[in-house]
Amino acid sequence: MTVLKAGEAIYGGYVLSRAEGIIFIRGAIPGEVVEVAVEEKKRDYSVVSVTDIIEPSKARIEPACQYFGDCGGCHLQFVSYEKQVDMKEHVLLDCLRRIGGVEPELSPSVYGEPFGYRHRAQFKVSKDGAVGFFREGTVDVVEIDSCPLLTDDLNNALSMLKKTEIGDVREVHVTAGDNVLVLIKGSSHPQEIADRLMESGFTGVAFEDGSYKGTAAPYISLDLNGMRYTVSPWGFLQSNWAVNRELVSTLVEETGSTEEKRILDLYAGGGNLSLPLAVYAKETVAVEEVPASIADAKRNRSANRVPNYRFAKGTAESARIEGPFDIVLIDPPRAGLSKEALKRVMGLSAPLVAYVSCNPSTLARDIKRMEEKYSIRSVRMIDMFPQTYHLEAMAMLDLKEED
Repeated sequence: MTVLKAGEAIYGGYVLSRAEGIIFIRGAIPGEVVEVAVEEKKRDYSVVSVTDIIEPSKARIEPACQYFGDCGGCHLQFVSYEKQVDMKEHVLLDCLRRIGGVEPELSPSVYGEPFGYRHRAQFKVSKDGAVGFFREGTVDVVEIDSCPLLTDDLNNALSMLKKTEIGDVREVHVTAGDNVLVLIKGSSHPQEIADRLMESGFTGVAFEDGSYKGTAAPYISLDLNGMRYTVSPWGFLQSNWAVNRELVSTLVEETGSTEEKRILDLYAGGGNLSLPLAVYAKETVAVEEVPASIADAKRNRSANRVPNYRFAKGTAESARIEGPFDIVLIDPPRAGLSKEALKRVMGLSAPLVAYVSCNPSTLARDIKRMEEKYSIRSVRMIDMFPQTYHLEAMAMLDLKEED
């Protein structure tokens, strides 16, 4: 039996112990004394999992979901939500200090309800027809009847899916807003499956090739702080819409007046971040390469009558743009900014860069790479995915004055 004192929270859902070298503990809360079993042993570190709690934390609670520990979707349901937020703030600060070489004081975090927040889900389907999510670290499907992270509309959609013969479909994406739409993947006869789904009550079915069948419009609508925001089943959606709205409100507040300013959105998607800022701006340039997201953004621009909002099709590295810009918005994938994208951002020398990140490690790395020209105005943790170890962050970076 190995007994360890759990130390600080680190990225990936682990808690660190240095009692016998570097040990990553899965399933512990900082401060607990736990019995562990080794899962993986490397030359420089070990990964262990908790087998017994000897001295539990006051923040330890009973998981709300019967599938927790089997389904791989959640990691932290045994931790009170207040403590989850605290742990994620610590992880963000640790990444900024250790990787970025900076120790800013965090601005107040943005978070919402711990359950019932997801407006989009990706259900996996096994060869024998079980519908659910993958088991942690595998492609085995854990069949579920409902998920506490999903909105009621998505759980109702799950019930409808489970009652429908969906053949060789291997993945079903469901998006909920003013309507509920599905996108099916992996079927050799999708039209037949679509008919069955519509007989079960779905009003629209999208296919991998970009086609659509249904009685409803091929997109859903959500309220974005007074704006009408639409997204198709093929486009990107921040699934925690309530927290996304708070994030956008915070961005608008921190950015201040955009009147007579030029804005560049380098990873525009459907315009989630830039459209609310673009209403009063002199001009906004949205860079995006995915056709479905461009279509969403154009629809959103028209629906909200946003003036002077134009598109530059391409990547952050290659799209044709012409400065100067007053504000640059960055919301890159988990890998963060490539060297080419970073060079472009630095070359623009915009007075303000707003960096929204889904990976604190690459955010910290990029802030370090930008420190030659930019200083941190604020950084805050954004909890888009309660009950999981995933976290987002937003950093506001000001151009340094030249000597």
